Amino acid sequence: MPIQTQTPAQKKAAAGKNYAAVKDFIRHHFRHFNAAVVIDAAEAYVKHLGGGGKMFMTVAGAMSTGELGVSLAEMIREGKVHAICSTGANLEEDIFNLVAHDHYRRVPGYRNLSDKEEAELRDKGLNRVTDTCIPEEEAMRRIERQVLKLWQKADKEGKRYFPHEYLYQLIQTGWIKDSYQIDAKDSWVVAACEKNIPIFTPGWEDSTLGNIFVANVLRKDVSNFQVVKSGTEQMAALIDWYRAASQTQSVGFFQIGGGIAGDFPICVVPLILQDLKEKCRLWGYFCQISDSTTSYGSYSGAVPNEKITWWKLDRQTPRFVIESDASIVAPLIFSYVLA
Repeated sequence: MPIQTQTPAQKKAAAGKNYAAVKDFIRHHFRHFNAAVVIDAAEAYVKHLGGGGKMFMTVAGAMSTGELGVSLAEMIREGKVHAICSTGANLEEDIFNLVAHDHYRRVPGYRNLSDKEEAELRDKGLNRVTDTCIPEEEAMRRIERQVLKLWQKADKEGKRYFPHEYLYQLIQTGWIKDSYQIDAKDSWVVAACEKNIPIFTPGWEDSTLGNIFVANVLRKDVSNFQVVKSGTEQMAALIDWYRAASQTQSVGFFQIGGGIAGDFPICVVPLILQDLKEKCRLWGYFCQISDSTTSYGSYSGAVPNEKITWWKLDRQTPRFVIESDASIVAPLIFSYVLA
């Protein structure tokens, strides 16, 4: 008897039912405290998009190694995310997972590891991120060998690109396609590449590929540092994007975690207003998922109303803080929005 396969339309319909079931569960059970804010933030996200707004997403922490792509990629494909600011680590770790997933090792009892056991993981080429070990050779070195060709090609041609553009080129060349170990639909970078949305990566040098790039320049395998565009150039590109995106529509800000991935892009509004002396819409929606408690001087722990004083948000801006684990909460909100 022939195997019955679902058409793309049938698969989409089935996924829609799954998202609706998650939404129903959330609406029934999430009634108070952080749980209730999940609903408030998700409803406001939907309302923002429904009113013609766009959404800017920031990705901090180690969300790619936590396989956020399983839910984020669909958000991108369905037009629920229009630009991203990511740490260099999250940018590359989504691709590492794409080509080396079967070689990753999970360590459920990571809290009980001894120094000796940590050293043993290191000596096996396993770089630990909480309960997940990234394989050095199968992930990092495999991608290094391919991206180096792109850096050298740009160097030879006198061209320069942003970090994400090199990974887009890597995907588009098909050089790593035979190495995929997960379904490409679960890679958020592949989805972003297909939609051709910008990915801003401030502090990219604080990443494995950033470190590798520096080493290749010092070894003279690449002739100069200008082959990869700088963080200040990324801010200039973000200004151009925000001007265009906010000209006729409100742009929202959905922040996963804190740090540079969130702090860098949200500053584009006061930069345009106060430094360029141009008229500019403030961010029209704000939500942060963070386990950083409100504290003294911490950006990640700063409450949203503090951003009013910096010309980032207005008094009327819908704003939410969900003090929880983003690896749990973000997929729930994404399912709610997709429903």
